[in-house]
Amino acid sequence: MELMDFVTMLRRRWLVITIVAVVGAATGFGVARSTQPLYRSTTSSFVSLTQGSSVAELVQGTTYTQNLVQSFTGLATMPAVLDPVIEDLDLTLSARSLARTVTATTPLDTMFIEITAVSPDPDVAAATADAVAASLARQVTEITPGSAEEPIVRLTVVAPAARPSVPFTPNTKRMVVLGGVGGLAVGVLGVLALSLFDTRVRRTSDLPQRPDAVVLGLVPRDRDARRWRPALVTEPDGHVAESYRRVQTNLQFISAANKVRSFVVSSSVAGEGRSTVAINLASALAEKGARVLLVDADLRSPSLSEHMGLDPHDGLTTILVGATELQDVSHAWGPEGLDVVVAGELPPNPAQLIDSSAMQAFLDEALASYDAVVLDAPPLLPFTDAAVLARHTDGLLMVVGATRVRRTQVATAMSMLDTIDATCLGIVLNGATVLESGTWHRATAARVARSRPTSSAGPRPSRRAARPDTQPAPGPATTSAAGRTGGHGRRAATVDSRTPADSRGGGGPELAPVT
Repeated sequence: MELMDFVTMLRRRWLVITIVAVVGAATGFGVARSTQPLYRSTTSSFVSLTQGSSVAELVQGTTYTQNLVQSFTGLATMPAVLDPVIEDLDLTLSARSLARTVTATTPLDTMFIEITAVSPDPDVAAATADAVAASLARQVTEITPGSAEEPIVRLTVVAPAARPSVPFTPNTKRMVVLGGVGGLAVGVLGVLALSLFDTRVRRTSDLPQRPDAVVLGLVPRDRDARRWRPALVTEPDGHVAESYRRVQTNLQFISAANKVRSFVVSSSVAGEGRSTVAINLASALAEKGARVLLVDADLRSPSLSEHMGLDPHDGLTTILVGATELQDVSHAWGPEGLDVVVAGELPPNPAQLIDSSAMQAFLDEALASYDAVVLDAPPLLPFTDAAVLARHTDGLLMVVGATRVRRTQVATAMSMLDTIDATCLGIVLNGATVLESGTWHRATAARVARSRPTSSAGPRPSRRAARPDTQPAPGPATTSAAGRTGGHGRRAATVDSRTPADSRGGGGPELAPVT
């Protein structure tokens, strides 16, 4: 993973990082508010000699005093000094407990002793510091040579303890800042750790790096899309519809050498949006003027009939068992030129029906009547149906759902195609983020919208009786073979009219002629 990937991850997860930082700051504030405030007060004493008049005696006395000062700082926290303090101040602490609240230090190369006392009560802190300094002075007089009237060493208080007005701890501002910085660090490290261990496909760089893994297009995430109607119908000028047109165009260029007339749309696992891609891609082919047959070849968990509001009973399985003909179960739907064959009744042996001579005969018949045949197949990893169909057609279009599938799953699914020598036509990254696809889609949509000619003929007649916009009306929309005109006449429509046919721009796709 490169540096820009980390930056992108941090930008994408900025809200999580911010929340963790705020929680850290709030935790610091809570700890500060729950911590007992402590006050600190300091008394300064000067250590001096009372004897010596000549320069030599004073120098020797100073050296002697500096050596004693280090010992006096240790004496300040001993019971000999602290027991009188406890008695004078009527404290309930022991000498050992009081020693933990008293600190004696001496600045370097000085003869000062600074005694600091800490207490929850500011008055007690100041009184304790002064009392320890006085007790230390008395103890020094007792243990050093000389008499009480004429001591050799004397401790003189030069800065009595002052009553502190504010506690030195807790420092609320510092704890809030430290908590916020700590939370920010935890959030950033957590996001980076998740990005390192997250193997889900999020962008094109996560896809397998192999010659046949050509990315034909990115379909941005469309949270408001009505799944039962394709984006090319609900919002034909939107950036999502343009993304499908780009996939169709790139597929046309991919198949320039070997014309692709039939292909399978599948994915690694369920829930990656393969049916939605199949519907929109078939619609994109049809709006270019091609005659397209969309087949629901998922005989395990079909979904086209539900998404498109069609009768689910008669369909592919009915044809494969020889109970009906293609023209009797195909449904006119969407743009002019698009027919749909649903899965039909679920069979007990879907794998055998898919890999049968009846399936090959059905495909041959479909290719004889249509310019392109698009098959919506089950996912590759749970079932072998899509891989088998890829051998019967010109190849397989792999749909990869961003954030829904892991890299190893995509690689394994494509390896399955290699095992049976099936062709992978390319990859469609479905549900791509705006950072990766949004800028291009918006610019392309605006450019294509400006380049489309305005039709004066008005919208073409609807091919189906209009359905309410709020809910798809399921039901059969088939007609008999006699109702067709010529070899491939159109039937009565049940989907409301779309934009003018000439507003799609461009001619038909370069497909092989119908045989």
